[in-house]
Amino acid sequence: MMAAVALPMMAYAQAYKSEVWSPDNGDGTYTNPVINADYSDPDVCVGASGEDYYMTASSFQCTPGLPILHSKDLVNWEIVGYALKNLYEGDCKLLEHFSTVQHGNGVWAPSIRYHAGQYYIYWGDPDYGVYMVKTKNGDPAGEWEQPVCVIKGQGYIDTTPLWDEDGRCYLVNGWANSRSKYASVLTVREMSADGTKPIGQPVIVFDGNGTENRTCEGPKFYKRDGWYWIMCPAGGVPGGFQLAMRSRSPYGPYEHKIVLQQGKTNINGPHQGGWAHTKYGEDWFLHFQDKEAYGRVVHLNPVNWSTGWPVMGKKGEPVATYKKPITNNQYPITNPVESDEFNSTTIGKQWQWQANYDEKFGVPTAFGTMRIFTYKLPEHSNNLFLVPNMLLQKTPADEFMATTKVHFTSKADGQMGGIIMMGLDYSALVVKRVGKEFQLLRLICKQADKGKAQEEELIATLKPTAEDKIDYKPGIHEDIYLQLKVSLPDKDKLKNKGGYVGKPQVTFSYSLDGKKFQQAGGTFQMRQGKWIGAKFGYVCVEDNAKADRGWLDVDWMRVTK
Repeated sequence: MMAAVALPMMAYAQAYKSEVWSPDNGDGTYTNPVINADYSDPDVCVGASGEDYYMTASSFQCTPGLPILHSKDLVNWEIVGYALKNLYEGDCKLLEHFSTVQHGNGVWAPSIRYHAGQYYIYWGDPDYGVYMVKTKNGDPAGEWEQPVCVIKGQGYIDTTPLWDEDGRCYLVNGWANSRSKYASVLTVREMSADGTKPIGQPVIVFDGNGTENRTCEGPKFYKRDGWYWIMCPAGGVPGGFQLAMRSRSPYGPYEHKIVLQQGKTNINGPHQGGWAHTKYGEDWFLHFQDKEAYGRVVHLNPVNWSTGWPVMGKKGEPVATYKKPITNNQYPITNPVESDEFNSTTIGKQWQWQANYDEKFGVPTAFGTMRIFTYKLPEHSNNLFLVPNMLLQKTPADEFMATTKVHFTSKADGQMGGIIMMGLDYSALVVKRVGKEFQLLRLICKQADKGKAQEEELIATLKPTAEDKIDYKPGIHEDIYLQLKVSLPDKDKLKNKGGYVGKPQVTFSYSLDGKKFQQAGGTFQMRQGKWIGAKFGYVCVEDNAKADRGWLDVDWMRVTK
């Protein structure tokens, strides 16, 4: 497997092709979802050249935040960077706040735009206000500036700017009922020309209360042929639909129509996304489908404007398979990276931490491994829900297997490390030091978010594979191969036929030689996290604050069928 290293923007010869999900059929067509991973609330813009497309998505409390994905054809996507290193580095108080795990808070529903030579991303943090970040040198895969708080306050979500032809700037946003105690309305206000502060008062331009358009949110703001357009979902996440609304004024009034809904398809939602008009005259809409435990995966639908309205998909229903967008060249199949050989001195772009990064969480080594240090469990915690140093990635397909080779070093009793499938419920397979031996344990916790205690199932007792003899604080070591497999019961496969997919199951296995694997315990039903899909990766913790840290050296992870 190739290492998860940064790919130069045009280095398509090094493109990563997934073994478990690739939407490009190789015959000029694609199959949805174009990204079968949790990129919730996706938004897209056409790059400066007209030949590149950039996407971002909600990242909530995870860091690095605001993922940047790049494509040449809207079907084949790669992760090229992140706009945020931590939340929020320019504000000491908030930086510290997000150093503890804040499930479901942080970066909600961003929008990405190209304007005046720079790329901009706006998002609403429902607790702190509207934020904006822009590129330093016009390269979305490069460095981004520190975020700016554009509007302080609670309840602001789902923000999108629109720079008009006369240079004026407007901002549309939705409202989080959990903070503002009202929702299902969209407001528009004028901003300064540079988009950094409001200069006008908000105006309610759409009200979905008491109608089928309840829970209208996620608005995206556009202008086309003299019309101001707002595209937004309504009707709720799992069973809602897409609205398009238009007006001759940014402040309305807006007339509206449903332009995309599930209909007779298996694609529920369809929910929030972004519109792209290509240099070849085509129009496309990227949006998400809520697949519960897997999170919110990304679909691509054609858009037809022949009626004067953006009719999406096939006669207003999402497509399962369709012809690819027109491009000026044939590009290699490219997918977001999943496997990692950990041979780079920078962390792979698929990985995120559960909170603001601290170097004591873990660092790459010069030895072809990623070292993750044990982290003291939060006080009064009886499960792993609030552990910030979990190194996790999104699930990449409905069914897959992840196998990893690790070396665990323990300096004290109770230290443990291994692999985990993390959500509101979680399960993990870890080695834990007990005296001079290791216990191989399967951890299970249901309703972790409610503070329920985790259970431990003893799988095996293992002798250390090595012991320190001359270290002044000697450790003991364990080399082991760990594996998790995600699968669907046959009844779900037959019932759903590629659409919404039921209840995925996780099984763990282990091996001492990398050849013969033994199943570790029974199955675990995967469950989503707070506003995100379940994520898998590494956990490394301890319960003794006075002990020297142990660590997990990860040699590689390989994601296969």
